[in-house]
Amino acid sequence: MKIGFVQFEPQFGEVDKNLEQAKGLIMESDADLLVLPELFNTGYVFTSKEEAISLAEQVPQGKTTQGLCEVAKEKGVFIVAGLAEKDGDKIFNSSVLVSPDGYIGRYRKTHLFFEEKLWFDPGDEGFSVHDIGICTVGIMICFDWFFPESMRVLSLMGADLICHPANLVMPFCQDAMKTRCLENHVFAVTANRTGTEARGEQSLLFTGMSQITGPDGTILCRAGKDSREVGTVEIDPQAARDKNVNLHNNLVTDRRPGFYGDLIET
Repeated sequence: MKIGFVQFEPQFGEVDKNLEQAKGLIMESDADLLVLPELFNTGYVFTSKEEAISLAEQVPQGKTTQGLCEVAKEKGVFIVAGLAEKDGDKIFNSSVLVSPDGYIGRYRKTHLFFEEKLWFDPGDEGFSVHDIGICTVGIMICFDWFFPESMRVLSLMGADLICHPANLVMPFCQDAMKTRCLENHVFAVTANRTGTEARGEQSLLFTGMSQITGPDGTILCRAGKDSREVGTVEIDPQAARDKNVNLHNNLVTDRRPGFYGDLIET
């Protein structure tokens, strides 16, 4: 299968324009699965809870999810994309997974970063994976990468491929994903955005460099820091299912959970 990322610079609050720009880039690709950035449809730097509420949408009824379903059907592609989700009186930093046949599922960000804690509710559904036929997909969002448990849980749940919508501003993730993929022996697509958002008292520069990483930690594709581009790579999902390191070591069976108690103590 062919997997890829869509990297571009969303404009804050311009949902229709951002969705159209993303659709155009998707239509240019021949990938089987594409990952878009975190909050690709709204932009990132909110200045109030009310602003976040006004830009959030229901999933899957909202126009962004429905628009992604339409382009997924037209192009015959699976899409993972980040958006602000409204559910009752709660707002989540979420990602949706859609297919040529329609909406599949969502993920709500577990580990909120910086001022996200002021606007969003922490994810309340945990991690999950989806068998899409050509591979098994897990989703995490941006700062989730900082917590090794995120990718470990998705790997143990059977994910071949980690889809990672992001709005990265720190310089660590792209290199750290080599270790995350190596220690779990999975593929990952990190889809970052570009540009600067200056709103209120905050000005954030996004690092670009969206990346596809292989199970052996190899960078298979990396975008530029400020380019508008779609990067794709052909992979064999089966390569993520062999967890052997050598004749005597296996990343799953060599684990000793009985000694990991401190990881789950609160």
